[in-house]
Amino acid sequence: MQTIGLIGGISWKSTAEYYRLINQAVLERLGGVHSARIVMVSVDFDEIARLQHADRWDELGGIMAEAALSLERAGADFILICANTMHLVLDAVEAATRLPVLHIVDPTAAAMAARGISRAGLLGTAFTMERPFFAERLRGVCGIETIVPDSTGRAEIHRIIFEELVAGKVEPAARARFRSLIEELASAGAEAVILGCTELVLLVEPGGAYAVPLFDTTGLHAAAAVERALG
Repeated sequence: MQTIGLIGGISWKSTAEYYRLINQAVLERLGGVHSARIVMVSVDFDEIARLQHADRWDELGGIMAEAALSLERAGADFILICANTMHLVLDAVEAATRLPVLHIVDPTAAAMAARGISRAGLLGTAFTMERPFFAERLRGVCGIETIVPDSTGRAEIHRIIFEELVAGKVEPAARARFRSLIEELASAGAEAVILGCTELVLLVEPGGAYAVPLFDTTGLHAAAAVERALG
């Protein structure tokens, strides 16, 4: 079994979900009392969020690069950045370490391509929805086009992520707005919706039916890590 390196704390709520999903999948695959070999560096999300909103991406790249080096020194075989938005500084991470980085977009692209999806709605932080790094990688990997909510919808989901979900707050109003945004994207032609923020899975109602299929980047990224670690 290879050792998975996690850059976490972005936020700790979603990192805990990564840890749970990875270990649960390893146990299901191997049986007994197996668990995953994991090393993790957990950053302070308050610092990350402040730098993001100040547009100080070079500094964020330095923080992520140092985290990657720490994982390399700790014996990781490959790295996951446990956040969608922080893939904006992927180049800084890859330049800092010899370890491969398992990109969060790729497992989602493969899962949607297998379902024949050609156009998907994208929900996430404003950085993820408005900057090209996610949409361009998705298009390049599997030819899937993305659409995003209007400016009001983008601002609302961004606020919900940063003011509520990262602190573990799941409000009924946020769940209702999440559902309405999915419906709006479906009406605009989306065949599926990507949960392009690792906290958005917190809004999914267990057993809830939505207008189109949802593709959770957190769960797909974690599953891909297990495949690589055990492969």
